[in-house]
Amino acid sequence: MSRSLKKGPYVHPKLLKKISRMKPGDKTPIKTWSRDSVITPEMVGFVFAVHNGKDFIRVEVKEEMVGHRLGEFAPTRKFIKHGGKMQRALESKMKTAEQQPEAKIVKVKT
Repeated sequence: MSRSLKKGPYVHPKLLKKISRMKPGDKTPIKTWSRDSVITPEMVGFVFAVHNGKDFIRVEVKEEMVGHRLGEFAPTRKFIKHGGKMQRALESKMKTAEQQPEAKIVKVKT
């Protein structure tokens, strides 16, 4: 459910204060735990360090990000990969097939 138009987009007040103190285009990261803050046009060009639950993920705000939330660009889960022994066996076969040189096919006229 989206936020009411009457209320407007939510941006943490302390985050707005930090942005107003910085010069435009400054590349020092602004540390924040406020993943639910909406990216506004004033934030374009700044670098944020968004907390993902464990550490801070560096997010450089671009014009296309306006309207999205900061947390969308700092994933909280780390995907390793699917599969176990069978997957490893398939990957090793593929790797060895790539490394072997292909044989040339020569046509012989009879």
